[in-house]
Amino acid sequence: MKKVLVVDDSAPMRSLLVSAIEEIDGVDAVEATNGFEALKALPMQPFDLIMTDINMPQINGLEIVHFIMSHEIYRNIPLVIISTETGQADIKKGLSLGAKRYITKPFDPEQVKKVVKELLKLN
Repeated sequence: MKKVLVVDDSAPMRSLLVSAIEEIDGVDAVEATNGFEALKALPMQPFDLIMTDINMPQINGLEIVHFIMSHEIYRNIPLVIISTETGQADIKKGLSLGAKRYITKPFDPEQVKKVVKELLKLN
């Protein structure tokens, strides 16, 4: 079973993401309501993919991406940013920090499933 960590402070958004992800055979989602929960979850179990919002209190999504990319043990986990920030500068920054994809909100659940399958090599 592939594990995806979903990090978003919005419960409805997390629910939409988890629903889309768990429609994929062999994929399970683990939820984190903020950056602290995400960082606490990382050493608890291996994750195959991390999807994070940017705008969250305390530790934001870009800080999560930076943390993961700066720690060798987590560096190979693909990251996807899902955010309302739609400016080219925001997208470039997220990708330059190491995110593999940047999905803007509102998103199409089919797009989320396509990206998850692609990054988990489930095609």
